[in-house]
Amino acid sequence: MTVEVTRLANGLTVASDSMAEAQSVSLGVWIGVGTRHETPQSNGVAHLLEHMLFKGTPSRSAQDIAEQIEAVGGHLNAYTGREITAYHAKVLTEDLPLGLELIADILQNSLFEDAELERERQVVLQEIGQAADTPDDIIFDHFQETAFPDQGVGRPVLGRPDIVSRLDRDAVRGFQQANYGGDCMVLAAAGAVEHARLVDLAERHFGGLQRESRAVTDQPHYRGGDYREARELEQVHLILGFDGIGFRDSDYHACAAFSTAFGGGMSSRLFQELRERRGLVYSVFSFAAAQVDSGIFGVYAGTGEREARELLPVLCDEWQRVAEEGLSDAELARAKAQLRASIAMGRERNENRVEHLANQILVHDRPLSAQEILAKVEAVDQADISRVARRLLASRPTLAALGPLSEVEAFEQLCARFAAPQAARAAV
Repeated sequence: MTVEVTRLANGLTVASDSMAEAQSVSLGVWIGVGTRHETPQSNGVAHLLEHMLFKGTPSRSAQDIAEQIEAVGGHLNAYTGREITAYHAKVLTEDLPLGLELIADILQNSLFEDAELERERQVVLQEIGQAADTPDDIIFDHFQETAFPDQGVGRPVLGRPDIVSRLDRDAVRGFQQANYGGDCMVLAAAGAVEHARLVDLAERHFGGLQRESRAVTDQPHYRGGDYREARELEQVHLILGFDGIGFRDSDYHACAAFSTAFGGGMSSRLFQELRERRGLVYSVFSFAAAQVDSGIFGVYAGTGEREARELLPVLCDEWQRVAEEGLSDAELARAKAQLRASIAMGRERNENRVEHLANQILVHDRPLSAQEILAKVEAVDQADISRVARRLLASRPTLAALGPLSEVEAFEQLCARFAAPQAARAAV
């Protein structure tokens, strides 16, 4: 294993994954803070903060930041999630010091000027508007909020327009000061990198970072329910799902295998039944979205107004069939092969390796080797698949639907489709 890990005195974890043949390095700082750590009154502040950190420091304007990274052929970017915010770069090996210095500068010295805040606020509001105008995007926010109402993990990452419109400098800077502590940060690099050199650079540029984060993580409580929004669209966009499985759950890899076989590709159950045999959808896929301590499992489908009447019953029948009968040996073998290939192919790119490394440390407090992950995938058997399928169906459904909804059956009827087989299984 090429991974080395060092923890600095201020709690910052420094991790490297050396790749002998690489000529570039991907690096960044991953922070265990995101949307779920906001208050209801500040929803969107984590995402707005991510934007603001690129708007200038005492030594660099926003234009300087962009020009300096691109002058060496590199790139610098960031993203905000429900549990993690990341600031990452990719540069040639000799430009590692510049990439790390830029990230350190924006993370610790950003100015938060009022004029820049007003401009960036408008950019974020446009981003929110664009998402709202994209039905196959915004439906996932509605689904998440219906599954976890009035909770951090249920709120939209981009925030709500009315809240984002009134977030001021003190709110944005205060969120960073309260939550961005060394004890919840991982500085990671993968590619042509020497660990000792990375630690030296980290000490130089991050040694003065505050140690403790005051981020508060609430305990998620899945509830499920029904969300419908009628719109004049050509398609119905819908997601059906259930309480899922978190990263630390012993069923995590079995759930990943189930999702892959059920709706993970063109050979999957759902693609073959709903698209190839019945022509009910153009797009259909399942997903297992995990958090540290919870998760959500769902199936997205885009279908016509008339086809929606048949789609949900067929989808429910297929789900019940796996819960009762499991997968075929060929289906499970294909799913495991897809997961193995995904792991192997991901390790060929240093940007994937650094992402996995940082996330593993934030979730598990240690790096996981590819061999360890592959062993867990290989250990999944038919009993695991059936157990996971039944476990998912044991919760109340969540349905989110957007578009022409006249043929989408009532939520009570949908719930009844799952209740009777569950009762029968319980009686056995």
